[in-house]
Amino acid sequence: MENSHVSEFETLEIIDLKRLFEVIKRRFWLLLLGIVLGASAGALFGYFQQPVYEASTRVLVTRSSQNTPVDITSTINLQQTAETYVQFLKMEPVLNMVSERVGYKIDPEMDMVEVSLVPNTQIITLAVKDTSRERAALIADTLVQVLIEQNEVLQAGRYAESETSLLAQISEMEKQLNSLQDQLEEANAAALQTQIKDIQTRIDETKEGLIALENDPEESSEKTVQLEQLQSLLQSYQEAYTALIVTGKIQGDDEQVTRLEKSYDLYQQLYLNLLSNLESVRMARLQNTPNVVQVSPALVGDKPIRPRPALNTVLGALAFLILAIGLVFLLEFLDDTVKTPEDIEKKMGLTVLGYISEVPAGGRKQGDLSVAEQPRSPISEAFRSLRSNLEFSGVSHPLNVILVTSAGPGEGKSTVAFNLADIIAQTGKRVTVMDADLRRPTLHSFYNLTNRVGLTDVFRGRLKLGEVTHSLDEGRSVSIITTGSLPPNPTELLGSDKMNTILAALKKSGDVVILDSPPAIVADAQVLSAKVDGVLIVVRPGHTHEDELKATVEQLKRAGANVVGVVFNRIPQNRASYYGGYKHYSPYHYRSYQSYSAQSPDQEKAPAGES
Repeated sequence: MENSHVSEFETLEIIDLKRLFEVIKRRFWLLLLGIVLGASAGALFGYFQQPVYEASTRVLVTRSSQNTPVDITSTINLQQTAETYVQFLKMEPVLNMVSERVGYKIDPEMDMVEVSLVPNTQIITLAVKDTSRERAALIADTLVQVLIEQNEVLQAGRYAESETSLLAQISEMEKQLNSLQDQLEEANAAALQTQIKDIQTRIDETKEGLIALENDPEESSEKTVQLEQLQSLLQSYQEAYTALIVTGKIQGDDEQVTRLEKSYDLYQQLYLNLLSNLESVRMARLQNTPNVVQVSPALVGDKPIRPRPALNTVLGALAFLILAIGLVFLLEFLDDTVKTPEDIEKKMGLTVLGYISEVPAGGRKQGDLSVAEQPRSPISEAFRSLRSNLEFSGVSHPLNVILVTSAGPGEGKSTVAFNLADIIAQTGKRVTVMDADLRRPTLHSFYNLTNRVGLTDVFRGRLKLGEVTHSLDEGRSVSIITTGSLPPNPTELLGSDKMNTILAALKKSGDVVILDSPPAIVADAQVLSAKVDGVLIVVRPGHTHEDELKATVEQLKRAGANVVGVVFNRIPQNRASYYGGYKHYSPYHYRSYQSYSAQSPDQEKAPAGES
């Protein structure tokens, strides 16, 4: 069971693919036109397009300090920095800055600048497109220059606050040191003057003591010792005085000077610490600021990158081909005509009994083709197949009276009736073909007969049925009844009891009666369909609309007609496989119709495969 489902699926898939191929084949001219138009449009677009050149350069982002240890984290940070620079180069303020320098407006919306990062590296690729080779190179180099400048500004900003704070503290510390220096100098000067004054006083007092001892008349050893002591003390005072005057330094410790010196030393140490911190911040800035280096100046190719005539032509052809394919399937979707036997079987519930091809180019007109004259032609074989299928359809209910109609005009129903009568007559049956189209009769022209008298004369009682029946020569057992003059009320005549009497008389006098009726768009066919044994509907695939055919079938069935099947007529030979029928005959490679015209009709009984 599963195998049967798979087989059905594969069959449907093959059918759909074949139909798809046939759709494309049938409208190949439209696809070819789309390719030609697209290629022409692409070529013209490239011809009138202004040449565009591309200047490209590369920028390397590296670490500032070569002594910094290399690790995964630093590498990732560099890549992230490089990606940031890629986005930075695309920013409108940066492009405006470059525009001011080169004197040319760079529009961010025009995609003039393309920036990308080489994967897994710190190399930035910069490409600039412009109609001028020199301007493209200038813009690329200027972009790199702006990046280098802005890199310094951006990285310096990370340490600017720390540097500013340290510089402010250093400045304040310098003020404090200067103030302490001034105070210390003032304190030293005051202490020095005090010491000088004090020693001077002691010198004067010592001198007065010496003078008093020297003027003392008493001579004694004690006086001598005192004089020596005072002279030694005076010498010490004088040496100390000289040292104070020469060196300018106070002797011993002064409380205020000592306090000021300690404060000065403390502030000086803080000042040195601030200077060290400032140097550390500056070193950190230098070490952590990436270097942006242009690997090479911007280079411009000798040939423009746009237009590309060959590529434009191919893309134009491809685009229009896609549009043409869409148009083909849109037309196919909007085309509601009957195309395949599946359309008849699934949508109408009928069977296609015959497949009749168009006469090839250079052959005779469709209406002039006679299977009696060309019994070995492919179309004769097609009518034989139709004849056999009709015989099988009439096994349970013999088809003695057959009505041939169509959904609309131009389907070829008269041709089918004309040739069907001949092909049935070739089996030895007596066939009467009647032109029941009392509106636009054409059957008489197939037999080269006049239409002065005919069926309408029988209705009026002017002539009898045998008097309007034409028998063919050449031993063909086919009789023809033409319409005669056209009446004003064809539907009433065809639906009358007189018509029943005529049909009964024809059935008695012959084996098969074929009626060529008007298209089913008028009521004549419906009236006749109830009086015959079977109705054969002629369909022209690709021409007959589904809704018209469906309405025809429904009307005929409502009238009580026995619709035996459908004939596909006038199938184009170059699209036979698409419409599903004449492929059964075309592979035999029959000789041309002209070669058959010289053969005898008796040769029809030869096997179909013989020459």
